[in-house]
Amino acid sequence: MENNYNLVNDKKGQIMQMIPVMLCFFAMGFVDLVGTASNYVQKDLGLTDSQANLFPSLVFFWFLIFSVPTGMLMNKIGRKKTVLLSLIVTFVSLIIPITGDSYNTMLISFSLLGIGNAIMQTSLNPLVTNLISGDKLASTLTFGQFVKAIASFLAPILAVWGATTYFPTFGLGWRVLFAIYAVISFLSISLLTATPIEEERPDKASGVGECLKLLGRPFILLCFLGIMCHVGIDVGTNTTAPKIIMERLGLPLEEASFSTSIYFIFRTAGCFLGAFLLRSMSPKLFFGISVMMMLVAMIMLFIFDTLTPIYISIALIGFGNSNVFSVIFSQALVYTPNEKNEVSGLMIMGLFGGTIFPLAMGYAADAIGQVGAVAVMTIGVIYLTYYTLKIKQIK
Repeated sequence: MENNYNLVNDKKGQIMQMIPVMLCFFAMGFVDLVGTASNYVQKDLGLTDSQANLFPSLVFFWFLIFSVPTGMLMNKIGRKKTVLLSLIVTFVSLIIPITGDSYNTMLISFSLLGIGNAIMQTSLNPLVTNLISGDKLASTLTFGQFVKAIASFLAPILAVWGATTYFPTFGLGWRVLFAIYAVISFLSISLLTATPIEEERPDKASGVGECLKLLGRPFILLCFLGIMCHVGIDVGTNTTAPKIIMERLGLPLEEASFSTSIYFIFRTAGCFLGAFLLRSMSPKLFFGISVMMMLVAMIMLFIFDTLTPIYISIALIGFGNSNVFSVIFSQALVYTPNEKNEVSGLMIMGLFGGTIFPLAMGYAADAIGQVGAVAVMTIGVIYLTYYTLKIKQIK
């Protein structure tokens, strides 16, 4: 009886620990507002595609700079404190746009948002391993991505709501989403601060050179490139989907932005479903099905120029791309169990793909239209098809 009581208490305690952690995953999703925000800034300031795509590229540039140092920082101050630091930076980044929406203001805001998110994504995923381990790690990280996706698909809805209701009177307009997410960031800081989490002993001290040497391991390099392709497709679809519809159908941004919501709705549904399927299905099979969905979607985007097939394509990309990060990340962590902090830093550095892909897509779109942007994303899907063959069995 006493053992059962302790078991119930342990489960209850774990749930209470997971609630603020999952709220942090929600805050992690704030970075995806950059696609929606960049389209509105482009409209407000009259920017070209390549100029507007600088915003999401700038956000993900900081993953290249801060990810590996964050892995080292976790060894010194711990994972929880590192997550708290990321939340504070994120909170500041969300407050800045409330004061104005000039080009320089948005550059500063997006830079801080990228820095905060780089620190958060590097530290939050390893923090989960202090609560969940083994074969349930991939499904738990996927559930975290489901929570993150809720914040992602709410961003365009909140932006349209702010732009078309009372908020223009107060000078906020679509930027009301920054104010709402700032409040949630503050709540995340408060709850995580009050939650005790026992962390495993920090990994051995390591330098940047030692971390980067891990890329010399072929499988880690494959995972790193896979993360780059995943986030490139993610940010690329988020940013380009409305532009495809505006180019091919002539709809205004407020109507075309619904395509971004479709992407995030299906990505959210995919994360939710994946959290359960990955507990019983082979990661390799699940990953392969996901990638095939994206490949079919890319082909459809090349062929069709009517609204329904485009919506179906965007939905397939959202559903297919929803669990790619979780599978690759868990594969990398399990492959190097003694160097989780360092590997986490490397994998999150791979989110630098969110800089490379939008820039390449912007220049391709300026040159030959949005079909050029689709071609760039297709390269990423082809690589993920190759990565599927390399996935290992997690025990």
